[in-house]
Amino acid sequence: MDRADKLATPSEFGENRVSLDDIERLGPMEIERRSFAIISREAGDRIPDDNRAMIIKRVIHTSADFDYLDTLCFSEGAVEAALEALRSGAWIITDTNMALSGINKPSLKKAGCEAHCFIADEDVAREAKTRGVTRASVCVEKAAALTHPLIYAVGNAPTALIRLYELIQAGQIRPELIIGVPVGFVNVVQSKELIMQTDVPYIVARGRKGGSNVAACICNALLYELDGSR
Repeated sequence: MDRADKLATPSEFGENRVSLDDIERLGPMEIERRSFAIISREAGDRIPDDNRAMIIKRVIHTSADFDYLDTLCFSEGAVEAALEALRSGAWIITDTNMALSGINKPSLKKAGCEAHCFIADEDVAREAKTRGVTRASVCVEKAAALTHPLIYAVGNAPTALIRLYELIQAGQIRPELIIGVPVGFVNVVQSKELIMQTDVPYIVARGRKGGSNVAACICNALLYELDGSR
């Protein structure tokens, strides 16, 4: 049987038909409020009653995936450490421009912080090609030369987490927080476990799931908590 024959068809999802009359006309913030109410109701007491809740709910809101209730892991005091770093003007470094673009810029500015991604920098591309390594790993090396406190958010490249681990072990970088949520299959699970073995504060999505959108939404959850905007 051809693989295409195994794909789901519309009939497998039921024959319910909808019209525009079935659509609720809601403003953006009301959509978000209702979404979070649904998440809270369906998750029940599986969401912790502390400052991790805001991050877990926002990740589920972004992904519509309740598996994060089980896989999103926080080192002790990670949220507090991240908020304190942002209050001190920490820079957020992302591994993709997609994650960078997803970070809420007004909240970032209000916090007095900056966000950067080096993946498209010419020197990074040149160095990666010369050495035969990923640009994401070279980006970590470039970040290690910065003097600002850093929050490093990884949503795509496990090689970024692996290089972070190596440089942490060598004493060459120590982020205030690592957001480790790359998505994929090769070295993804292992790279996350490496970060969880360091003494650096982390928020990690164990397993294969994650993504640049998840990395950005965790950054936003922290920024929103800081400015009280959401």
